[in-house]
Amino acid sequence: MNDFEIRTLGTGEHRAASNLFRETVHNPPSDDAEWVYAARYYQPGGALGAFDPELIGTARFFDAELTVPGGARLPMAGVTSVGVRADRTRRGVLRALMTTQLADFAARGVVFANLLASEAGIYSRFGYGLATRYRTYSVDRHRARLRPDAPVGGELELLDLDRALEACPGVYDGLERRPGMMSRPEVLWRLYEMQLRRHASPVKAVVHHGPGGPDGFATYSVGGALAHPWTKTLEVADLFAGSATAFAGLWRFLLGVDLVDRVVADSRPLDDPIELLLADHRSGNVDRIGDEHWIRLVDVPAALAGRAYGHAAPVVIEVTDPLLPGNSGTYLVGPDGAGRTDRPAGLRLDVTTLAMVYLGTWRPSALAAAGRIEVRDPAAPEAADLLFGTRVAAWSGSHF
Repeated sequence: MNDFEIRTLGTGEHRAASNLFRETVHNPPSDDAEWVYAARYYQPGGALGAFDPELIGTARFFDAELTVPGGARLPMAGVTSVGVRADRTRRGVLRALMTTQLADFAARGVVFANLLASEAGIYSRFGYGLATRYRTYSVDRHRARLRPDAPVGGELELLDLDRALEACPGVYDGLERRPGMMSRPEVLWRLYEMQLRRHASPVKAVVHHGPGGPDGFATYSVGGALAHPWTKTLEVADLFAGSATAFAGLWRFLLGVDLVDRVVADSRPLDDPIELLLADHRSGNVDRIGDEHWIRLVDVPAALAGRAYGHAAPVVIEVTDPLLPGNSGTYLVGPDGAGRTDRPAGLRLDVTTLAMVYLGTWRPSALAAAGRIEVRDPAAPEAADLLFGTRVAAWSGSHF
C-alpha cells in the first residue's frame, strides 16, 4: 500500500506545486511578479499532487494537438513540471503520478502524451520513447553570405515584444506543420511570454509576409555586448517558416543585423537546410545534436490509424504495453492504413520502441539490429523502414 494520496490540485494549490517542482530542478520559487505570469500557464484541472499529508510530488499537463505523418492533428497532452521532493524519491511517488496521469489520458480519449525529459533514463519505464531530435548550430555572421540563387521575395516586419506576442500565435497557427509539431494553446504562449519578458536582453521578432500573408517569423535577442571580449551573439529563440522563401528571407535578415558576431539557432530540425543556403557552408557549425520530444502512444489503435504510411508490403507488428494493456496486440500496417489483425507478427516491440518509430525518427531495421525489436519475418524490418519513414525529419520546435 502507498502511504500517500494522489489527487487533482485546485487552482489555489498551483503555486505550491510550482514551487515544489522548481525546487526539484534546483531553481528558487517564483516571486510575486513572476507568479502573475506563471499562474497563467497552469491549465485548470491539469495538475496532480501527491500528499503525505503535505505535498511531496506533482505533475501537470495541458491539452494540445500533435501533427502526425500525413498531416492529421490528433489529441495530445503535454506533460511537464514533474517532480518529487528530494526526501521522498524512489518510493513509488513518481510511478503513481505517471500511471494516474496515463489512466486519465486514456479515459479522456487522448491519443498521445508528450514531454521533454530532464533525464533520459526515466520515462521509458512509462512507455515514452524518444520521438524527435534537434540540432543547434551557429553561424559566423562576418563570413556568412546567402548564395545568390537563394530564394528572394516577400516583405519583412520588425516587431517589439508586445506586438510579437500579439502577432506570432496567429502566424504559427496558419503554418503547415511537419510531423512532430504541435499546436500551441494559450497556456503555452503564456509560458513563452513569461520567459521572454524576464530575458536579460530585449527580445524582438521579425515576421515574413508572403503573397498570401504572414508565412514565417523568428524571435531573437542579442547578448554579450557588455561582457569582455564583447563578442555579441544573436540567439534565435523561435524560427518557423511556411515556405523556402520565408526561411531564406528570415535568415537573410538575421545575418544582416549589425553589431553581431555570431548567430546561434537552438533546437532546429535535423534537416534544416541552412548549409544549402550559405555561399560558404563552413561559416556555419553544428554545435550539438540532442533529444527533443518523447512521446507516449496512449491509444495505439488510434495513433496507428491516424498517420499515413509509405509504399511497401504490409507488415504485422505485435505491440506490448504493460501499463495500458488494451493497447497490446497485433496490428497490420500497410500503405492503406493500419488496424488490428489476428495474423502472425513479423515484428515484436514494446510501446516505448513503437513511439521511437512512429514519427519516422528511428528506422525499425536499426532498432532491430540493436536488439530493441524482435524480428520474426526477415523481410519485415526493411518494409517497416519504408512504411514508417517520412519525407522530412520529425521535429516540434516547442518547449514546455
